[in-house]
Formats: sequence, C-alpha cells, structure tokens
Amino acid sequence: MAGERGTKPKKAYTPVKSVDSELGKVPPQAIDIEQAVLGAIMVEKDAVIIASEILKPECFYKENHQVIFKAIQDLSTRLEPIDIFTVTEELRKQSKLDEVGGAAYITELSSKVGSAAHLEYHSKIIAQKYIQRELIRVATDIERRSFEDDIDVDELLDYSEMELFKVAEGNIKSDTQPISNIVVKAFKQIEEAGKREDGLSGVPSGYTDLDRLTSGWQKSDLIIVAARPSMGKTAFVLSMARNMAVEYDVPVAFFSLEMSNLQLVNRLIIAESGIPSEKIRNGRLSQDEWTQLTVKTKQLADAKIFIDDTPALSIFELRAKCRRLKAQHNIGIVIIDYLQLMTGPSDTKGNREQEVSTISRSLKAIAKELDIPIIALSQLNRSVETRGGNKRPQLSDLRESGAIEQDADVVIFIHRPEYYGFEVDDNGNSTLGIAEIIVAKHRNGAVDDIRLRFQKEMAKFSDLDDIGLIPNAITPTYTSSAPVTFSSKMNNDPIDDFTFNPGKGIDNTNIPF
Repeated sequence: MAGERGTKPKKAYTPVKSVDSELGKVPPQAIDIEQAVLGAIMVEKDAVIIASEILKPECFYKENHQVIFKAIQDLSTRLEPIDIFTVTEELRKQSKLDEVGGAAYITELSSKVGSAAHLEYHSKIIAQKYIQRELIRVATDIERRSFEDDIDVDELLDYSEMELFKVAEGNIKSDTQPISNIVVKAFKQIEEAGKREDGLSGVPSGYTDLDRLTSGWQKSDLIIVAARPSMGKTAFVLSMARNMAVEYDVPVAFFSLEMSNLQLVNRLIIAESGIPSEKIRNGRLSQDEWTQLTVKTKQLADAKIFIDDTPALSIFELRAKCRRLKAQHNIGIVIIDYLQLMTGPSDTKGNREQEVSTISRSLKAIAKELDIPIIALSQLNRSVETRGGNKRPQLSDLRESGAIEQDADVVIFIHRPEYYGFEVDDNGNSTLGIAEIIVAKHRNGAVDDIRLRFQKEMAKFSDLDDIGLIPNAITPTYTSSAPVTFSSKMNNDPIDDFTFNPGKGIDNTNIPF
C-alpha cells in the first residue's frame, strides 16, 4: 500500500528534461580576461599592437567592450597615444561614453591591471572563446535550417560549408618568423632541388624548355593559362596532367567545369594511344588497334589523376575538395578548367568582376594553404580577335577582372598563328602545327616564348624534338627487346642525346645509361 514503511508511492510519468533545456548554457566567454586585456592596452604603450594582431572588436563578448576596443583601434590608426584619458575622450566624441559605462568604467578597467606581461596569452583566450561562439552560432543556424522541409539539401550543404569556411578563414593567422628560420627552409629546398637529376625545384610540366624557364611549377604559386577558344587550353593542361602523373608520379587533381570526366578521359586515351578520335568514338577498332589501345593506356590507367566534373563549382566546394584530396592522396598540383565557370560567395552575385576577383584571390589563398601550385585556365576578351597584326594576346586581354593578373604568379598565353591564317612567323619559320606558349608574367623568373608542337587530331602538346612527332622524321627501331631508358632531356642538349641511322635504329653511344 502506498505510504507504508519500505514502499514508495508511484509518481505520475513526466517527460525527462535535459540539463540544457532546464538550465540553458552560457556562451563561451571570459569577461574578466576581456577587462584585463582592455586595461593592459591602456596601461602599456605598445600593447595595442600585440592585441590587434590577434583580436578584432567582435571577438569581445560584452558589447561595451567591443565599443571600447574599436575606439582604441581608431586611436591607433591615427597614431595617437592610448590611455584612459584619450580613450575616454574618443568615446565622448563618438557619443558612446555613456553606452560603455562612463568614464568611471574606463578608469576601473585600467586600475585592474598592473602590466601587460600576459597580454598575448590573454588575447588568445578571448579569440578562442569567440571562435567557439561562432561555431555554436553556425551549428545552431544549420540545425534550424535542417528542420525546414522546403530547403534544398544541396543549398544547405553549400551554406554550411561556406559559413564554416568564413569562421576558419577569418581566424587562421600565420605567425611572424625570424629570417634565420626561413633561410634554413630555403637552403633545404635548394638542397632537395640539387639532388634531382633534372635540376627542377617544382612540379615538372613535361615540356623541356618550359621547365628550364620555370624550374617546374612552384609550391604556393597560382598559374593562369589563358587563350581564346580553340587555342587548345584544355589539351595543354591535359597533356601536362598526363606528363606529371605518368612520367613523374605526381598526384594531380583535375577540376573540369566544362567537360565531363568521360570526355576528358577519352581525350587522354586518344593522345596516349595515337588511335584516331573517330575510331575511339564509334568503337570500330581492329584487333591490333584494341591491343594497341590496351597496351598504351595501361600506364594512364595506373596514373594518379583525380578528376572532378562538378558543374558551377563554388570556391568553397573547391577548397573542401582540395583539402580532402591533399589529406587522402597528397596531391601535388591542382588544375581548374576553367576559372570563369566557378561561382563565388553569394554576396558578390550580380557583380561579375568582384566575383571573379574573389575567386582569383581565393585560389591563391588555397595554393598557399596547401603549399601546392594551382593552374587555372582563363578566357581572354574578344579584343584579341579584332586586333590587327599577329593577334598575340597580352595581359590586358584577361577577361572580366584585372585581379587575375595581379594575383597570378605566372601568366601563360597559348597562341597558334596558324589558327588566324599566318603560316609563317616574322622570321620566315613555318607555324603549321606550332603553338607559342607565351610566358607573359613570371613573378620569380624570366619571361619568354616557348614553341611546342600541337597535334590537332590528337589534341596533344609535345616538345618540338620529341621522337616520332617531327614531320618526315625517321621512326627509330630497336634491335633489342629490352626496355631502353633515356636520360632526362633537362640534363643534356637534345641534339647530342642520340643520332638516327636509317634502318639501323638509334646510335646510343652518346647516351649516358
């Protein structure tokens, strides 16, 4: 019976409430440390310099502290002294002194701290609390949006990624380093480059003269490859991607916003196998051609090339995908085809120049963050077509934004005079099957023009002196079934590497094995 000794009365069922719903949670904060930091800034002469490197007004939890720190920053910008009197007067001029608690509160802040000895440590605590609050805000907003039935899930994912990216981008800072540390890193890089037989310090393109000029594509560089339509931009970077992955075992990430992954791979197969494109498309291959296709594309199938054909890729999606590929496959370079098809942040929509500028800056930031080169293709203005003369492109022809030229470390133009009806150049040399690779900007090196062979039927670029690609050249034959390995063309003058003897194969007495 209820109420008897040793028994407990039954209670009516009530839903169990969590601690959160009963008591709630106070956002991460450190009010006392905020007061200590503001007080230290008004006590020590140069304390504002340390604090400003770590904090911004919104990092403070209390609104009156945000207002005070903003007033301090205004004084610092005007190079005026910072103490309780100047800060009080600045707030009075802004009609915000009463809002923050009056002159008495400013005096109270400065009296709480004797020195700024631990200012940097305290500032980092405030910054940490701010990041935690921002993550809570973003997570709460994502949760709220996730419960809405009418929201598109792709839009939600894009929003979530963008908001998290903003938190990370706004709070990741690089510490200042003494030059001695950087010199050690530079020496190590030089030493590593010296160990390579080809003498390159970056990712090789596979084009000998271009690699001689650039020493390979350097880490953290943004390389822009620009041309008018039908010049072979995609073919150029596809040939490079193949060279990097197959010849040098460099993992390559290829983002194609224009062509499907199957179209890209078909192009690679045509270039690698040498089988005409129409036969690849209709599949009418002889048994010998099937054997040729299988054998010649074996190394291509084994190459570390990762293709993403997401259309209208946003800069936030690109950053996330690149980070993932870097962590999972240690990619050595990223190629984007092409820049103008990407989308920027929503707040730049409607202003295409601003959007492209944001994308360009972000690509450079991603290259620095992941410490890899990024190659981005770009369109050129139609002014090239209307220009007289040889119609060679120039930096002012870059489409939609001058920021591309400013952000890029290297700008390359592809020019094929043959396309415009010019069959000989100014020196009387034939331009048939020739592409000019114009290095118009090279932040850390020389500029020059490189001549490559362009095989239109295979959409393939190669060095002018590649065996079997020179018109009317004698095809070499091998008397031994053993594989023959040539030294890198970067080590020797190509003319002295080997000699062709009709019917006798290659005289390799000059080739170091």
